[in-house]
Amino acid sequence: MSWISRAVNAVRRLLRRPYAWGLATGIVLVAGVRGANDVTSTDTFCGACHVHPQATTSWRLSTHYATKSGTVVQCVECHLPPGGVAYAAHKTRLAVRDVVGTIFREQDSLFWEERSQLEHATTFVFGESCVACHPNLFPVELTDKGEEAHLHYENNVEEIPCIKCHMQVGHFDPDAEEIDFGLVAAASDEVYEAPAIVEGFTDYTEYIPGTTVSFEMVAIPGGTFRMGSPESEPYRRADEGPVHSVAVDSVWMGRIEVTWDEFEAWYRATRSEGRSDTRLMEDEGVDAITGATPPYVPPDQGWGKGDRPAITMTYHAAEQYCRWLSQVTGKHYRLPTEAEWEYAARGGSDGPYFFEGSPTKYTERRWRNRVLGRNTVVLDSFVIHRGNSNGRTQPPSLVTANPFGLRNMLGNVREFTADWYAADTYERGAGDGAVPNPRGPDTGTERVVRGGSFRSDPADVRSAARDHTRSRACFMTDPQVPKSRWWYSDCLDIGLRVVRAVAQPSDEEREREEDDE
Repeated sequence: MSWISRAVNAVRRLLRRPYAWGLATGIVLVAGVRGANDVTSTDTFCGACHVHPQATTSWRLSTHYATKSGTVVQCVECHLPPGGVAYAAHKTRLAVRDVVGTIFREQDSLFWEERSQLEHATTFVFGESCVACHPNLFPVELTDKGEEAHLHYENNVEEIPCIKCHMQVGHFDPDAEEIDFGLVAAASDEVYEAPAIVEGFTDYTEYIPGTTVSFEMVAIPGGTFRMGSPESEPYRRADEGPVHSVAVDSVWMGRIEVTWDEFEAWYRATRSEGRSDTRLMEDEGVDAITGATPPYVPPDQGWGKGDRPAITMTYHAAEQYCRWLSQVTGKHYRLPTEAEWEYAARGGSDGPYFFEGSPTKYTERRWRNRVLGRNTVVLDSFVIHRGNSNGRTQPPSLVTANPFGLRNMLGNVREFTADWYAADTYERGAGDGAVPNPRGPDTGTERVVRGGSFRSDPADVRSAARDHTRSRACFMTDPQVPKSRWWYSDCLDIGLRVVRAVAQPSDEEREREEDDE
């Protein structure tokens, strides 16, 4: 009997046993599942539903495609855990999401750039997958800067995703690679020799001497208003009350948020080139003007500079900018108090916004709005928010000014104020009459920021909405000890707007500003 005959007979005897068919079925199922998994894990299969041409193009430009060894990193190697139950669970989740999106949504309506930001990327890029391919975090060619960063990562591995520092390795963005503060004036641009001369309380254009940069200041007449939000206002939070009467003096306020052009003028004039705080200038009433060290990553995120709002600076950097601007112009510029900010933002209104509409009509938080859609034409004309920002800051020309002539008070970027934050500020400060020029607590740990940003839901761009800095979160991935005084490593949506009081500040007020910092 040949070996073939013996094998056939053995299979026949095996199949006569009760468990044989179950075993055979199991083998077939395992082989089928494994084969199906292999087929559905190819880049071609992923692309059948995940229609995102920008991702494919940027992937082919990345170091994960053009590796030194010639290995091409595939989609599932980054966008799924290394294996096991988690692999299957997340593969099913992402597959269902992409299939539903392909069938029921218009691909052209999706904001791919927004979905490429860190907040979205962390939901489908897995740190364990990164470590599976890069088990040695300290290779020989690692730079000192990289070693410092990886040590910090090891000490905070549960809180810092790998892609926070390595967003470009899988999908390359050429605009986010270079740090460039080398703005050079064109030959035709006028270099201003002197600051503006202001006569009377009127709007004016300020000139920064020695630069080509100017900006507009708007005269805001003082008055009395009701600060905070009533309990009946939709999406109102407890720290916005009680509503109380406040009187503020007249001030000039920047028509738009401080732009990159303006902020870079300060950086170029005072930069420290890696040194610690250095006294670079001295003048009457200003003890020291210090300059920033270079940022670790492009501070504009590659979105563009020019007249877009400057971002990622710390409160300390914002204060130093104001002090420098005061010195070079001979006028006293500073950050607004919280009361001044809300008064200016309201522009004489007392509703949720300075324009018509309710937060319940505009918000994405209501399931009815998500299912039936929203009419945000009015909102979009005044505010850069999550629904119309494309996931980044935008130029001020895209929105209409409020009744005082100020743009982007409620959106684009949140803005520093001079006040320390406390949840009960209004409870402690409210009085029977109008409180004159109120200030927040004398001390604190976080600063008040006001106005929504390009990331905000419409419910959070209300005139009374309050927020504050979150220092630990803003510096989470900064490996330096101590943390940078100048740049946030993890906050992309806070900027600043300057004000100037009509009356020169007293010595006591100047001392308070310096002590507050």
